[in-house]
Amino acid sequence: MNTSIKPLERPAGLADRVYNQLRDNIGSHQIRPGERLQEVSLAAQLGVSRTPVREALARLESEGMIVVEGRGFVVPELTDADIEEIYQLRFLLEPAAVSLAVGEVSSPTDLASMSAAVDEAIAAEKAGDFRAFLEANSRFHHAWRALVPNRRMSKLLDQYVGHVRFLRVLTLGDATARKAALTGMKAIHAAFRKRDAEAAATAMHKHLEAAKRFLVEAIAQIETEKAAEVAVAPAPTSEAPAPRRSARN
Repeated sequence: MNTSIKPLERPAGLADRVYNQLRDNIGSHQIRPGERLQEVSLAAQLGVSRTPVREALARLESEGMIVVEGRGFVVPELTDADIEEIYQLRFLLEPAAVSLAVGEVSSPTDLASMSAAVDEAIAAEKAGDFRAFLEANSRFHHAWRALVPNRRMSKLLDQYVGHVRFLRVLTLGDATARKAALTGMKAIHAAFRKRDAEAAATAMHKHLEAAKRFLVEAIAQIETEKAAEVAVAPAPTSEAPAPRRSARN
């Protein structure tokens, strides 16, 4: 055996690239709620082995962006009732949580991560970079949540953070939605800098109202696109047997 030959290494970041591609396709509605995702077919479509696809799907599932269904995965379909339940919970928890978090700020250093996330979001919004904005937005919310002193409340927030990320993917692909989200982030950040708990809670409530509005619009757009596709799809045909000729002909 030639000991100078080293084993080939798997290309770095392939699973990340598959994950980013699938996440972007979900965000741009190329992969829509209700659509099934199967490891074998995705690997063939993307031109990669099943291993990075499997890792990417597991990551998307852990974040709540897809759910297990049978032997594959599916992008969850959200009903009006689902949206109402999710936002009832968010309106109850997040303004209260952000108000508590403000009380934990003792110096600008405590806001370093949040401030950096806002700056990154501003840059991403100017560049029209959906992926970078989504990441900055997630870091912003992680930063303020890290300041929440109530451990039980933090645990409740953690339980639905993956689902909330899925909601952001559905909405933040839209430039108008990104501008509204950035406005909310700036208002929340300003309240933290002033250490104004009441202003932070109010800003969070307005931020959530805007997020819910854009989500409802995104879901409606998806339904409209699906209906349009059904309308233009060719109807299935069944070949009728040729009529028998009479023996008299």
